[in-house]
Parts: sequence; C-alpha cells; structure tokens
Amino acid sequence: MLNDIENAFRTLKTDLGLRPIYHQTTDRISGHIFISVLAYHILHTVRYQLMKHGINDNWRTITSKLSTHYRITNSLQRKDNTPIHIRKSTRANPAQLAIYNACNVSPAVLKTTITSY
Repeated sequence: MLNDIENAFRTLKTDLGLRPIYHQTTDRISGHIFISVLAYHILHTVRYQLMKHGINDNWRTITSKLSTHYRITNSLQRKDNTPIHIRKSTRANPAQLAIYNACNVSPAVLKTTITSY
C-alpha cells in the first residue's frame, strides 16, 4: 500500500506539476498541501472505481490509454470568406470505453459544434 501511495504522489508531481515549490507564507504552503491531497483523493477515487470493474492499471497507464481521445477543430472558409469551425471528438477505443464505463462517464461528453461568424 505504501508503494501505491508513493507511486500516486510521484505521478501527481509529474503530471500535475506539483514539484517542490518553495512558498514563503503559511497560507500558500497550506493551499499547496490542500491541492495535493485533494488531487490524491480524486486519483484514488477513480482508481477505486476502476478496480471495482477489474481494471488494475496504474495511473500512468490509465492516462496513457486516455491520452489518444482527442477533440479536433477543423477550420474552413466559405466562398464569401466567412470562417467555419467544426469541433468534434474522436471515437473512444475499447480500452477507453472500459475506463469511461467503469467511472460512469459518457465517452461523448462534448457534442459536435459548428461555429461561423
């Protein structure tokens, strides 16, 4: 369990940029500790949900699997030079769907949007 906690904090430090920061005031130190502990609790809650569904990957593997689920913006111009921006999410692959389903998260959080000026 200690290795799991150390690994989680190592990941938090790397992925969230929570490296040692030398604060000068007690309020800032307390805020930094609060954010770090809050981030750990969120990480632990997500991993607990995943473990209940048989997904025992470490945090780095989970974020690596989810990192290829993109939101893409295509920009086009009409004949009258008016720009159109189309934003669409890519489809989740089976590994991503398993993670989303275990956490009760819809893989299509954001809908396709079309914007023109």
